[in-house]
Amino acid sequence: MELKNKRIVIGITSAFYAIEKVIPQIEKLINNGADIIPVMSFNCYNLDFKGFSKQIENITGKKIIHTIEDAEPIGHRISTDIMAIIPCTGNTIGKLANGIIDTPVLVSAKTNLKSGNNLVIGVATNDGLSIEAENMGKLLKQKNVFFRNVKTNEKISKNVASFEFIKYIGRIYNIYDL
Repeated sequence: MELKNKRIVIGITSAFYAIEKVIPQIEKLINNGADIIPVMSFNCYNLDFKGFSKQIENITGKKIIHTIEDAEPIGHRISTDIMAIIPCTGNTIGKLANGIIDTPVLVSAKTNLKSGNNLVIGVATNDGLSIEAENMGKLLKQKNVFFRNVKTNEKISKNVASFEFIKYIGRIYNIYDL
């Protein structure tokens, strides 16, 4: 089976050391039929010194959404099936857990959750599970919020975006042969 006709929002935050590991995951999702909507935080988009934005736009065939105005319709006027924030910084986790919705990625996450869609978070923080543990706990209590590859080891958590994200998405849709 494939992810044909599944619209997946990929929210990318400013964990620059992990973005290059997300790009192959996006390619795998597309190769399995997914329709990807790329969304970036302000900082990630505006400080893109390695050209990741252009790479992602070329892979997806879509302009990256990087403003709140453009992100707001995602999840209700623009229907979606699931959203993933990979890599997700500790700052983004803290804001989401405490209702601070002030970036394109957070606006997309909020509207997707309000629409009843799943939100998968791939943590990429040098804080590990120290300060962010409380905020992650708040999010774990919410319906439809899932964390993937949370590790306490700093080296591993910085590389969290390299996980086999596509297999996790497949399991959510009961597709085990991706």
